[in-house]
Amino acid sequence: MSDPISAIPMMKITPSMGVSPTSPAGAGDGTDFGAALQSAVSSAIDTGHEAEAASMKAITQGGNVTEVATALSRAELTLQTATAVRDRMLQAYQDIMRIQI
Repeated sequence: MSDPISAIPMMKITPSMGVSPTSPAGAGDGTDFGAALQSAVSSAIDTGHEAEAASMKAITQGGNVTEVATALSRAELTLQTATAVRDRMLQAYQDIMRIQI
């Protein structure tokens, strides 16, 4: 099984206070972290709703089994990705908390 994190498109994040990072040219055209996180969570929720809708359509109207399987696979991958991102964020937080000042 491949790493779910590798399925996440790379995001360019810039500080919201107008300070430009010292990174290669073109890195200043990203969004702030809060907006990127909110967009990712919203997209994950929408994927789950689409899978539910496809399942309900298949149950009530005899929908296409292939569409249901595809929607459920996408929802499962999205959940795995969100879980992996959460785990890595918690690990980073714990690493920061262990830093001796």
